[in-house]
Amino acid sequence: MELRQLQYFVAVVEEASFTRAAARLHLAQPGVSAQIQRLERELGHRLLDRGSRAVTPTEVGRAVLPYARAALAATEGARGTADEFAGLLRGQVVLGLVSGAATQEFDVVSVVADFHDAHPRVEISLTEDTSDRMLAAVRRGELDIALLGLTADEPPPDVALDIVVDEPLVAAVAPGDPLLHPAGRTEVPLAELAGRPLISLPRGTGLRGVLDGACAEAGFKPRIAFEAASPDVLTRLAARGLGVAVLPALPAGMATGLGLRTLVITDPRPRGRIALTWRKDGPASPAARALLDRLRGELGVP
Repeated sequence: MELRQLQYFVAVVEEASFTRAAARLHLAQPGVSAQIQRLERELGHRLLDRGSRAVTPTEVGRAVLPYARAALAATEGARGTADEFAGLLRGQVVLGLVSGAATQEFDVVSVVADFHDAHPRVEISLTEDTSDRMLAAVRRGELDIALLGLTADEPPPDVALDIVVDEPLVAAVAPGDPLLHPAGRTEVPLAELAGRPLISLPRGTGLRGVLDGACAEAGFKPRIAFEAASPDVLTRLAARGLGVAVLPALPAGMATGLGLRTLVITDPRPRGRIALTWRKDGPASPAARALLDRLRGELGVP
């Protein structure tokens, strides 16, 4: 039994396809298939059901899968430990990033680039997705670290996090909007947004989850007129009078530059929170732990 056979087996199970697994491994499909067949012959059992639409593990395959993953993790851990003693880091780190987070209070791209300059043997994969999907990927171990928006007040018990942005949600509107009357008001009850065309991040993002939950608590379903993954797009739509943008508090200069007025939403007082997130048992590889430490340092997290 060879480690590469276990690696190929795990990849095929996770991709549910020999073709996708081969592409992921940068190998030819016949080679992947041949190695798994050798593994099956050695174990004396068929590990995979090769269906016409998807490849799925057999009962024996499902039983073997945790051991295969453990063997691969142990090998990577041994290699990483040896590299740590040699003062080297190598391996792969998968980092998830919620859309727009790189424009928050720190520059993720610069942090990743500086880390890569210091550790050129570490391969870093950066992906953007919705917060809901990234949180699920962190819990499954598919993402080492994720910067994502929070919906629930408490994270799942198997997830650790550091909150890096915690701002009240505001309603951003163009001058002359009825929400600005009476003049001089700085807050608006959420109920006043019922029936108004709202501009929000897409479903699955932390901010949208917070908005939907707050509206349900206030007794109405929000009327979402426009969705966009970028907060910058939301503000520009609001500045053209196309609706009320709901987003975390804007820097004063940004709101003024677009001609927007912002009102803090109350009753309830929903908040937009972005957190650096990882599995509670810690990232598996030394490289991922080192990148997590670098990110926490840039954010000023103790």
